[in-house]
Amino acid sequence: MTWQPLEEGLQQLLAVLKDSQSPHTEKQLAVQTKLEEFNLYPDFNLYLIYVLTKLKSNDKITRSISGLILKKNLVGSHLRPEIIEYIKHECLQGVGDSTPLIRATVGILITTIASNGGLQHWPQLLPSLCEMLDSQDLNVCEGAFSALQKICEDSAEILDSAVLNSPLNVMIPKFLQYFRHSSPKIRSHAIACINQFIINRPQALILNLDSFIENLFHLTSDDDNNVRKNVCHGMVMLLEVHMDRLMPHMSQIIEYMLLRTQDSDELIALQATEFWLSLVDKSICKEVLAPFLPHLAPVLVRGMRYSEADIVLLNDNVEEDYMIPDRKEDIRPRFHMSRVHKMKGTEEAGAVSAGEDDDEDFNAGLDDFSSLSEWNLRKCSASTLDMLANVFHEDCLPVVLPILKETLFHQKWAIRESGVLALGAIAEGCMQGMIQHLPELIPYLISCLSDKKALVRSITCWTLSRYANWVVNQPHDQYLKPLMEELLKRILDSNKRVQEAACSAFATLEEEACTELVPYLEYILKTLVFAFSKYQHKNLLILYDAVGTLADSVGHHLNKPQYIDILMPPLIDKWNLLKDDDKDLFPLLECLSSIATALQSGFLPYCDPVYRRCISLIEQTINQEMLCKQNQTYDHPDKERMIVALDLLSGLAEGLDRHIETLVANSNIMHLLYQCMQDVLPEVRQSSFALLGDLTKACFPHVHPFMAEFFPILGQNLNADFISVCNNATWAIGEICMKLGEETKQYIRLVLSDLFVIINRPNTPKTLLENTAITIGRLGYVCPVEVAPYLPEFVRQWCTSLRHIRDNDEKDSAFRGMCHMITVNPAGVVPDFIFFCDAIASWVNPPQDLHQMIQKILHGFKTQVGEENWRCYVGQFPQTLAERLVTLYGI
Repeated sequence: MTWQPLEEGLQQLLAVLKDSQSPHTEKQLAVQTKLEEFNLYPDFNLYLIYVLTKLKSNDKITRSISGLILKKNLVGSHLRPEIIEYIKHECLQGVGDSTPLIRATVGILITTIASNGGLQHWPQLLPSLCEMLDSQDLNVCEGAFSALQKICEDSAEILDSAVLNSPLNVMIPKFLQYFRHSSPKIRSHAIACINQFIINRPQALILNLDSFIENLFHLTSDDDNNVRKNVCHGMVMLLEVHMDRLMPHMSQIIEYMLLRTQDSDELIALQATEFWLSLVDKSICKEVLAPFLPHLAPVLVRGMRYSEADIVLLNDNVEEDYMIPDRKEDIRPRFHMSRVHKMKGTEEAGAVSAGEDDDEDFNAGLDDFSSLSEWNLRKCSASTLDMLANVFHEDCLPVVLPILKETLFHQKWAIRESGVLALGAIAEGCMQGMIQHLPELIPYLISCLSDKKALVRSITCWTLSRYANWVVNQPHDQYLKPLMEELLKRILDSNKRVQEAACSAFATLEEEACTELVPYLEYILKTLVFAFSKYQHKNLLILYDAVGTLADSVGHHLNKPQYIDILMPPLIDKWNLLKDDDKDLFPLLECLSSIATALQSGFLPYCDPVYRRCISLIEQTINQEMLCKQNQTYDHPDKERMIVALDLLSGLAEGLDRHIETLVANSNIMHLLYQCMQDVLPEVRQSSFALLGDLTKACFPHVHPFMAEFFPILGQNLNADFISVCNNATWAIGEICMKLGEETKQYIRLVLSDLFVIINRPNTPKTLLENTAITIGRLGYVCPVEVAPYLPEFVRQWCTSLRHIRDNDEKDSAFRGMCHMITVNPAGVVPDFIFFCDAIASWVNPPQDLHQMIQKILHGFKTQVGEENWRCYVGQFPQTLAERLVTLYGI
């Protein structure tokens, strides 16, 4: 296809491209209108490629903008095949343009076409670009490599597939030839291209791996920054998937990475620090890193310092900013975690959020304002030290303590701040060794909460939260009280960053201290409520979390008129101000859910409007989804508000218990719940089953009529691939069968076999395993004849799952069920009887009638096998188990 532009059309386009560079809004709007008009002409895109590749007399910015408009058109519309072919041809001609910006723009166009399924339909692209690598013209070689690097990034998988005839077989050996090219840009591109394939382990790379590693090592002496960065990145990737190949050279690699971790270029230092982060995850870490620890630890602590550029970005000179409203971009999206029911009495009692992640908690503590919230050298260094401490434990203290001594008390605040951060980073891994130093360090840290630098105050909040567990277990007047008082002052700090850090740290202290905070409740509540009037938007959302966590931690102790009078009026004011579609309603709903659970009957005066609004939020979401199904033009509803509303209703049901009966009776909650339980979104189903279980406990007569509809849905959700949904469905079944009694018989086949699959599944999470065992026990309690024949299928796993649970109602009902089943089918437990003995030995103080049931089974077994056989049998038990059975059951 040959094509030439009309001069008039070309001049019109150039004028619009010039105007597009204007900062004035009216000109920008006029440009948009003109571009939409031009897009109606089929050959408009030909003009665009012409300006980019042919109009070399024009300025580079105008030419590049032309290419970027074309890129947008290539993605958004279906152009005629001959136009696409012409654009492809012109792109290949423009790869080696003398201007770097134009080469980059052409590369973007090429990869846009390639990543939109174009690689299969552009067979000459890869051979042409690879051929251009041999060009004597550096511009052509570099332009081709730049385009190839983008293609490798976007299309790594398809490049290794038979669909394209496995071009990597040619490309990888070709790239390796350029590792020793005279141009650092070419060397850098060559490494970056191969790095894209390390993780996927294509055969073409495996065959050339020795050559790749050898060439990579050769480049460790390269002095170009981009080459160094890509060499470090390659090493990190190789460590992940080909560690065995690096082992013979590990000492040299570690020495090189130590050097690069101290590189003056922060991006290189970050890549090198990623190497340590990857290495601490490996089994060989302790062995290979031990000799280097004295060199590595100081380097990591230095990497934790704020750079001068960071300090400028963080507006460090602005100490008082509490009155400045937040910008929208400073407020990160927050995600509600649906309720997950865990058995009361396990180490992790109560219904808590799913997906809690220690790494997230660790990094959240290091988050600065949005300008520095991305991954950086400071966070990577701190995370690495944290993980090293978890590998070496006390062994790293002889190295780290002198560094802390030097940094913690330094005159320069930025060095002092990095010392406080390092002290927080080692908290988890070195706790045992740190205990002897904490009586001196904790008061020092508490004094740092008054430091004149906001960044020191904020990191000190985080570090103190890492030692909260130790503080709570010491004399309160000495540590907990001063820490609590100072943190509450920082909650009212005049710096927003400090407010945020103090709120988060106080929430951690609340979780650790629980009811130890009860004597100070009035003081705490008055401070938190005052903060409601002082905080800007972002920190208000974090404050809701702190109030909710307080309610979770002190529970019913909050249910006193003087506390309710302090806490509820400001929350209800916020509640009345927020519209249904306001995202800020979500954290407030979460907070109220915790408060409702804690206040119990104390929440009654507030429950009616809260309950009705939750029902309304669920109805609105369901109706909006129905409209969306009927008419595609409607927006999809935000399901999060429905999830949060379901969870608040769960909180109300748990807190108000039978008092919720009137509210349920006067609403259509059961019909809404029926729809929510079938939602496509797992999180909606998860919260629905949590609510179903809580309503079953609080007001079963209203749930009972829906059993025939609900049970099949519960059975369909016993799928351990959706762990939290499955967990809550399992828990709800256990609660329902305890209320339903013998009536459960008609539904039992809908759930039993799936429960057996879950309990025997390898690597089932502990919470799901415990809930499944309790529910099987409860089904055995109400329908022993139906469940007992299957004892051999689950009894061993059942016993090992429940041996760690503390005495409580759930454990009681489950063990009664097991006793009923053994009575019906004693032969079913015989091969695994030692596991049953181990499980019953876990009781501290079984109720009298359950004690008698267990004793009867033990004596029956002993009588059946005879005295001598019984003695031999018990002789095989661990001594502690045998002694425990004698103490508890006299056998």
